Amino acid sequence: MTNKFNRSVSLLCWAYNEEDSIREYLERAAQLMDSTVEDYEIVLIDDGSIDRTYEIAKTFQEKNPRLKIFKNEINRNVGISSQRAIQLASKEYLFWQTIDWSYDISNLRLYLEYLKNCDIVQGVRRKPIEVKIRFLKPIALILKLFGIKHLTKRSDTIPKAIVSVINYMLIRLLFRVPLSDFQNITFYPTKWIQSIKYESKSSFANPEGLIKSYWNGMSIKEVKIDFIARSRGVAKGTKFGSLANSVRDIFILWFKWIVLNHRGKIRKGKVYRLSPIERK
Repeated sequence: MTNKFNRSVSLLCWAYNEEDSIREYLERAAQLMDSTVEDYEIVLIDDGSIDRTYEIAKTFQEKNPRLKIFKNEINRNVGISSQRAIQLASKEYLFWQTIDWSYDISNLRLYLEYLKNCDIVQGVRRKPIEVKIRFLKPIALILKLFGIKHLTKRSDTIPKAIVSVINYMLIRLLFRVPLSDFQNITFYPTKWIQSIKYESKSSFANPEGLIKSYWNGMSIKEVKIDFIARSRGVAKGTKFGSLANSVRDIFILWFKWIVLNHRGKIRKGKVYRLSPIERK
């Protein structure tokens, strides 16, 4: 598939004190989008950086006006910044990539093509569990999720991977949305995701968008998107404060949506798992 995607696409990103990574990220993002999409924009939220992140991005913008930069006056965190980026997107479809380029989107052209047949495309960091004996499925799932081979492919370090797995299991258990990953690259129709009323202010915003999409009958195609370990800078998403805010939002919204049933009418969507070829 060599021809460019003929629909417009917004690439979203948010950065906090990423002066060591931002230039390389923008160059890489622009090169990928130039070779993949006919019409695109890059929407960057500077989340109150106190280093040279904003200045470096402005310099890059001078040679590539497709970059649109917005600055939070104070650090607001991933949840708020991602929601702001979503609302500022102007193209037909949108997706995001982390500043440390932690997800392998070398097959971007293929992922975008799936949007012509499915509402949403969701990245998955692992091969889904396949167990034929029904009562053994939970046991097999837990063993695989906490296996060293799986953990080393999920995050920069084993402790971070364990936190990621626990977060995933908690969301699956409480909200019963049958997705294989909630914290990855997601491709949305822009108007749809902009219509969602977000209630979380933490990194739970990403799962919230997927949960509400599934509850509104959207079709979701899973694709394999592997994790890439950070080579420079410091990740902020696994700091204690960020994790605590995310867990708080999970339980508050679980109580509101599930216990109190304040989630409106549910029309479950359809999840399309990875094909045997895509799992390899």
